[in-house]
Amino acid sequence: MAKSKEKKDIVEKEFVAFPDVAADVINVLLYKGKPVVEEKNLQAGPTEFIYQGGEKLRNEYEDLCKYELADGRIKLMYLIANQSRTDGKMLLRKAGYTGGAYREQYEKKTRFLYPAIEFVLYWGKSRWEAGRNFRRLFSRKKISEEAWDYIDELKLHVFEMRHLPEEIRNLFQSDMRIVVDFLAEGNSYRSDRKVVHKAALIRMIKALSGEMPTEGEVEKWMEEQEIREEDDIKVCELFDQYVRQGRAEGERIGEERGIKKGERRGKEIGEARRLVLDVENAMNFFRVTLEKACEGLGTTLEKYEEAKRSI
Repeated sequence: MAKSKEKKDIVEKEFVAFPDVAADVINVLLYKGKPVVEEKNLQAGPTEFIYQGGEKLRNEYEDLCKYELADGRIKLMYLIANQSRTDGKMLLRKAGYTGGAYREQYEKKTRFLYPAIEFVLYWGKSRWEAGRNFRRLFSRKKISEEAWDYIDELKLHVFEMRHLPEEIRNLFQSDMRIVVDFLAEGNSYRSDRKVVHKAALIRMIKALSGEMPTEGEVEKWMEEQEIREEDDIKVCELFDQYVRQGRAEGERIGEERGIKKGERRGKEIGEARRLVLDVENAMNFFRVTLEKACEGLGTTLEKYEEAKRSI
Protein backbone atom coordinates (compact mmCIF):
# COMPACT_ATOMS: atom_id res chain seq x y z
CA MET A 1 0.00 0.00 0.00
CA ALA A 2 2.81 2.38 0.93
CA LYS A 3 4.70 1.56 -2.27
CA SER A 4 1.58 2.14 -4.34
CA LYS A 5 1.04 5.55 -2.70
CA GLU A 6 4.69 6.43 -3.26
CA LYS A 7 4.43 5.55 -6.96
CA LYS A 8 1.23 7.58 -7.26
CA ASP A 9 2.96 10.57 -5.65
CA ILE A 10 5.83 10.25 -8.14
CA VAL A 11 3.40 10.13 -11.09
CA GLU A 12 1.64 13.28 -9.88
CA LYS A 13 4.92 15.13 -9.32
CA GLU A 14 6.23 14.12 -12.75
CA PHE A 15 3.13 15.40 -14.51
CA VAL A 16 2.84 18.75 -12.74
CA ALA A 17 6.61 19.35 -12.99
CA PHE A 18 6.54 19.96 -16.76
CA PRO A 19 7.11 23.72 -17.19
CA ASP A 20 4.06 24.20 -19.43
CA VAL A 21 1.81 22.28 -17.01
CA ALA A 22 3.24 24.06 -13.95
CA ALA A 23 2.80 27.50 -15.54
CA ASP A 24 -0.74 26.57 -16.61
CA VAL A 25 -1.66 25.38 -13.11
CA ILE A 26 -0.29 28.56 -11.51
CA ASN A 27 -1.99 30.88 -14.00
CA VAL A 28 -5.39 29.18 -13.82
CA LEU A 29 -5.62 28.46 -10.11
CA LEU A 30 -3.84 31.52 -8.71
CA TYR A 31 -4.35 34.17 -11.39
CA LYS A 32 -7.81 33.25 -12.75
CA GLY A 33 -6.44 32.25 -16.15
CA LYS A 34 -4.39 35.37 -16.80
CA PRO A 35 -1.00 34.58 -18.45
CA VAL A 36 1.00 36.02 -15.55
CA VAL A 37 3.64 33.27 -15.47
CA GLU A 38 5.46 32.13 -18.61
CA GLU A 39 6.90 28.63 -18.71
CA LYS A 40 10.23 29.98 -19.98
CA ASN A 41 10.58 31.93 -16.74
CA LEU A 42 10.02 28.90 -14.50
CA GLN A 43 12.99 27.08 -13.05
CA ALA A 44 12.99 23.99 -10.85
CA GLY A 45 13.82 24.77 -7.24
CA PRO A 46 14.80 22.63 -4.24
CA THR A 47 12.19 20.35 -2.67
CA GLU A 48 14.20 19.73 0.51
CA PHE A 49 14.95 22.39 3.10
CA ILE A 50 17.54 21.54 5.75
CA TYR A 51 17.79 23.34 9.05
CA GLN A 52 19.36 22.96 12.47
CA GLY A 53 16.85 21.59 14.99
CA GLY A 54 18.46 21.37 18.41
CA GLU A 55 21.58 19.25 18.08
CA LYS A 56 20.45 17.56 14.86
CA LEU A 57 20.00 18.61 11.28
CA ARG A 58 16.37 18.32 10.23
CA ASN A 59 14.64 18.63 6.90
CA GLU A 60 11.33 19.53 5.30
CA TYR A 61 10.20 18.04 1.97
CA GLU A 62 7.83 19.60 -0.56
CA ASP A 63 6.48 17.82 -3.65
CA LEU A 64 7.35 20.50 -6.17
CA CYS A 65 9.17 23.82 -6.17
CA LYS A 66 9.30 26.31 -9.03
CA TYR A 67 11.14 29.63 -9.14
CA GLU A 68 9.68 32.41 -11.27
CA LEU A 69 12.56 34.44 -12.70
CA ALA A 70 12.60 38.06 -13.82
CA ASP A 71 15.73 39.67 -15.26
CA GLY A 72 17.82 36.75 -14.06
CA ARG A 73 16.63 37.06 -10.46
CA ILE A 74 14.14 35.05 -8.44
CA LYS A 75 10.86 36.94 -8.30
CA LEU A 76 8.68 34.34 -6.57
CA MET A 77 8.87 30.79 -5.28
CA TYR A 78 5.91 28.48 -5.83
CA LEU A 79 5.64 25.44 -3.56
CA ILE A 80 3.14 22.85 -4.77
CA ALA A 81 1.92 19.93 -2.68
CA ASN A 82 -0.03 16.98 -4.10
CA GLN A 83 -2.54 15.41 -1.72
CA SER A 84 -4.67 12.31 -2.23
CA ARG A 85 -6.24 12.43 1.25
CA THR A 86 -7.44 15.24 3.47
CA ASP A 87 -5.03 16.22 6.23
CA GLY A 88 -6.31 18.14 9.23
CA LYS A 89 -2.80 19.31 10.10
CA MET A 90 -1.76 20.25 6.57
CA LEU A 91 -1.68 23.90 7.65
CA LEU A 92 1.15 23.09 10.07
CA ARG A 93 3.03 21.33 7.29
CA LYS A 94 2.65 24.45 5.18
CA ALA A 95 4.20 26.47 7.98
CA GLY A 96 7.16 24.12 7.82
CA TYR A 97 7.50 24.35 4.05
CA THR A 98 7.33 28.13 3.80
CA GLY A 99 9.32 28.48 7.01
CA GLY A 100 12.10 26.40 5.47
CA ALA A 101 12.16 28.61 2.38
CA TYR A 102 12.38 31.80 4.44
CA ARG A 103 14.91 30.25 6.82
CA GLU A 104 17.29 29.66 3.92
CA GLN A 105 16.96 33.30 2.91
CA TYR A 106 17.59 34.45 6.48
CA GLU A 107 20.68 32.25 6.69
CA LYS A 108 21.91 33.80 3.43
CA LYS A 109 21.84 30.53 1.52
CA THR A 110 20.20 32.40 -1.35
CA ARG A 111 21.39 35.50 -3.21
CA PHE A 112 18.05 37.31 -3.20
CA LEU A 113 15.00 37.77 -1.02
CA TYR A 114 11.68 36.65 -2.46
CA PRO A 115 8.21 35.62 -1.22
CA ALA A 116 6.99 32.02 -1.28
CA ILE A 117 3.51 30.90 -2.32
CA GLU A 118 2.43 27.43 -1.22
CA PHE A 119 -0.73 25.71 -2.44
CA VAL A 120 -2.21 22.22 -2.50
CA LEU A 121 -3.52 20.17 -5.43
CA TYR A 122 -5.99 17.81 -3.81
CA TRP A 123 -6.81 14.74 -5.93
CA GLY A 124 -9.10 12.91 -3.49
CA LYS A 125 -12.74 12.08 -4.21
CA SER A 126 -14.21 13.33 -0.91
CA ARG A 127 -14.43 17.08 -0.35
CA TRP A 128 -11.73 18.84 1.67
CA GLU A 129 -13.34 19.66 5.01
CA ALA A 130 -10.12 20.10 7.01
CA GLY A 131 -9.21 23.52 8.38
CA ARG A 132 -7.67 26.05 6.00
CA ASN A 133 -6.80 28.71 8.59
CA PHE A 134 -5.57 28.89 12.19
CA ARG A 135 -8.94 29.90 13.61
CA ARG A 136 -10.49 26.70 12.25
CA LEU A 137 -7.50 24.56 13.26
CA PHE A 138 -7.53 25.83 16.84
CA SER A 139 -11.31 26.24 17.08
CA ARG A 140 -11.50 23.96 20.13
CA LYS A 141 -9.06 26.11 22.04
CA LYS A 142 -10.47 28.94 24.13
CA ILE A 143 -8.45 31.76 22.63
CA SER A 144 -9.50 35.34 23.28
CA GLU A 145 -9.93 37.90 20.53
CA GLU A 146 -7.15 39.91 22.14
CA ALA A 147 -4.80 36.96 21.68
CA TRP A 148 -5.85 36.52 18.05
CA ASP A 149 -4.59 40.03 17.38
CA TYR A 150 -1.07 38.68 17.91
CA ILE A 151 -1.39 35.30 16.22
CA ASP A 152 0.03 35.41 12.71
CA GLU A 153 -2.57 34.56 10.09
CA LEU A 154 -1.76 31.58 7.87
CA LYS A 155 -4.08 30.28 5.17
CA LEU A 156 -4.04 26.96 3.36
CA HIS A 157 -4.85 27.29 -0.33
CA VAL A 158 -6.42 24.00 -1.45
CA PHE A 159 -7.72 23.29 -4.94
CA GLU A 160 -9.98 20.25 -5.20
CA MET A 161 -8.96 18.99 -8.65
CA ARG A 162 -11.87 16.54 -9.01
CA HIS A 163 -14.43 19.24 -8.25
CA LEU A 164 -13.25 22.25 -10.27
CA PRO A 165 -16.12 24.20 -11.88
CA GLU A 166 -16.36 23.91 -15.65
CA GLU A 167 -15.51 27.59 -16.11
CA ILE A 168 -12.20 26.99 -14.29
CA ARG A 169 -11.43 23.76 -16.18
CA ASN A 170 -11.95 25.56 -19.47
CA LEU A 171 -9.11 27.95 -18.65
CA PHE A 172 -6.42 25.25 -18.74
CA GLN A 173 -4.31 25.21 -21.90
CA SER A 174 -1.94 22.32 -21.15
CA ASP A 175 -2.52 18.58 -20.75
CA MET A 176 -3.94 19.41 -17.32
CA ARG A 177 -7.21 20.25 -19.12
CA ILE A 178 -7.47 16.61 -20.20
CA VAL A 179 -6.89 15.39 -16.65
CA VAL A 180 -9.41 17.66 -14.90
CA ASP A 181 -12.07 17.10 -17.57
CA PHE A 182 -11.58 13.34 -17.30
CA LEU A 183 -11.95 13.51 -13.51
CA ALA A 184 -15.05 15.69 -13.73
CA GLU A 185 -16.89 14.00 -16.60
CA GLY A 186 -15.93 10.38 -15.92
CA ASN A 187 -17.45 7.83 -18.31
CA SER A 188 -18.85 10.47 -20.65
CA TYR A 189 -15.49 12.13 -21.29
CA ARG A 190 -14.46 12.50 -24.93
CA SER A 191 -11.93 14.94 -26.38
CA ASP A 192 -10.13 15.92 -29.58
CA ARG A 193 -7.48 17.88 -27.69
CA LYS A 194 -3.88 17.27 -28.72
CA VAL A 195 -1.68 15.48 -26.20
CA VAL A 196 1.77 16.89 -25.46
CA HIS A 197 3.15 14.66 -22.70
CA LYS A 198 1.76 11.31 -23.82
CA ALA A 199 3.42 8.82 -21.47
CA ALA A 200 3.05 11.08 -18.43
CA LEU A 201 -0.61 11.76 -19.25
CA ILE A 202 -1.43 8.06 -19.53
CA ARG A 203 0.32 7.34 -16.24
CA MET A 204 -1.48 10.24 -14.55
CA ILE A 205 -4.95 9.17 -15.69
CA LYS A 206 -4.33 5.54 -14.79
CA ALA A 207 -2.96 6.47 -11.36
CA LEU A 208 -5.93 8.72 -10.59
CA SER A 209 -8.25 5.94 -11.73
CA GLY A 210 -6.69 3.58 -9.19
CA GLU A 211 -4.70 1.56 -11.73
CA MET A 212 -0.98 2.04 -11.12
CA PRO A 213 1.03 1.08 -14.23
CA THR A 214 4.20 -0.93 -13.68
CA GLU A 215 7.57 0.64 -14.43
CA GLY A 216 8.16 0.92 -18.16
CA GLU A 217 4.68 -0.42 -19.03
CA VAL A 218 3.46 2.74 -20.76
CA GLU A 219 6.72 3.28 -22.66
CA LYS A 220 6.68 -0.33 -23.86
CA TRP A 221 3.11 0.01 -25.08
CA MET A 222 3.94 3.27 -26.91
CA GLU A 223 6.95 1.64 -28.54
CA GLU A 224 4.84 -1.31 -29.71
CA GLN A 225 2.28 1.08 -31.17
CA GLU A 226 5.04 3.23 -32.73
CA ILE A 227 3.90 6.33 -30.86
CA ARG A 228 6.60 8.91 -30.14
CA GLU A 229 6.40 11.77 -27.66
CA GLU A 230 6.96 14.25 -30.46
CA ASP A 231 4.09 12.90 -32.60
CA ASP A 232 1.03 15.08 -33.22
CA ILE A 233 -1.79 13.02 -31.72
CA LYS A 234 -5.19 13.69 -30.15
CA VAL A 235 -6.73 12.07 -27.09
CA CYS A 236 -9.21 10.12 -29.21
CA GLU A 237 -6.40 8.95 -31.51
CA LEU A 238 -4.33 7.83 -28.56
CA PHE A 239 -7.31 5.75 -27.49
CA ASP A 240 -7.69 4.30 -30.99
CA GLN A 241 -4.05 3.23 -30.91
CA TYR A 242 -4.71 1.44 -27.63
CA VAL A 243 -7.70 -0.37 -29.11
CA ARG A 244 -5.67 -1.33 -32.17
CA GLN A 245 -3.41 -3.40 -29.94
CA GLY A 246 -6.38 -5.54 -29.01
CA ARG A 247 -7.32 -5.92 -32.66
CA ALA A 248 -3.87 -7.23 -33.56
CA GLU A 249 -4.04 -9.76 -30.75
CA GLY A 250 -7.49 -10.88 -31.86
CA GLU A 251 -6.33 -11.36 -35.42
CA ARG A 252 -3.34 -13.40 -34.28
CA ILE A 253 -5.46 -15.75 -32.16
CA GLY A 254 -8.06 -16.04 -34.90
CA GLU A 255 -5.42 -17.03 -37.42
CA GLU A 256 -4.03 -19.68 -35.11
CA ARG A 257 -7.46 -21.20 -34.58
CA GLY A 258 -8.20 -20.90 -38.27
CA ILE A 259 -5.36 -23.26 -39.08
CA LYS A 260 -6.99 -25.93 -36.96
CA LYS A 261 -10.69 -25.37 -37.71
CA GLY A 262 -10.65 -23.98 -41.17
CA GLU A 263 -10.11 -20.60 -42.74
CA ARG A 264 -13.73 -19.47 -42.50
CA ARG A 265 -14.20 -20.41 -38.87
CA GLY A 266 -10.85 -18.87 -38.03
CA LYS A 267 -11.90 -15.58 -39.61
CA GLU A 268 -15.16 -15.57 -37.64
CA ILE A 269 -13.32 -16.25 -34.39
CA GLY A 270 -10.78 -13.55 -35.20
CA GLU A 271 -13.51 -10.99 -35.77
CA ALA A 272 -15.31 -12.00 -32.58
CA ARG A 273 -12.09 -11.92 -30.59
CA ARG A 274 -11.27 -8.51 -32.04
CA LEU A 275 -14.64 -7.10 -31.03
CA VAL A 276 -14.38 -8.49 -27.51
CA LEU A 277 -10.84 -7.19 -27.03
CA ASP A 278 -11.77 -3.79 -28.47
CA VAL A 279 -14.58 -3.41 -25.96
CA GLU A 280 -12.61 -4.71 -22.99
CA ASN A 281 -9.60 -2.53 -23.83
CA ALA A 282 -11.92 0.47 -24.00
CA MET A 283 -13.34 -0.40 -20.58
CA ASN A 284 -9.90 -0.79 -19.01
CA PHE A 285 -8.23 2.21 -20.62
CA PHE A 286 -10.98 4.77 -19.98
CA ARG A 287 -12.45 3.11 -16.89
CA VAL A 288 -15.91 3.10 -18.43
CA THR A 289 -18.83 0.69 -18.11
CA LEU A 290 -19.43 -2.15 -20.59
CA GLU A 291 -22.40 -0.30 -22.07
CA LYS A 292 -20.38 2.92 -22.56
CA ALA A 293 -17.49 1.02 -24.16
CA CYS A 294 -19.86 -0.64 -26.64
CA GLU A 295 -21.51 2.69 -27.41
CA GLY A 296 -18.16 4.41 -27.95
CA LEU A 297 -17.07 1.72 -30.43
CA GLY A 298 -20.33 1.79 -32.37
CA THR A 299 -21.55 -1.65 -31.34
CA THR A 300 -24.17 -3.03 -28.96
CA LEU A 301 -24.12 -5.00 -25.74
CA GLU A 302 -25.94 -7.86 -27.52
CA LYS A 303 -23.27 -8.12 -30.23
CA TYR A 304 -20.53 -8.08 -27.60
CA GLU A 305 -22.19 -10.89 -25.63
CA GLU A 306 -22.75 -12.92 -28.82
CA ALA A 307 -19.08 -12.50 -29.77
CA LYS A 308 -18.04 -13.46 -26.24
CA ARG A 309 -20.01 -16.71 -26.45
CA SER A 310 -18.53 -17.63 -29.82
CA ILE A 311 -14.84 -17.59 -28.79
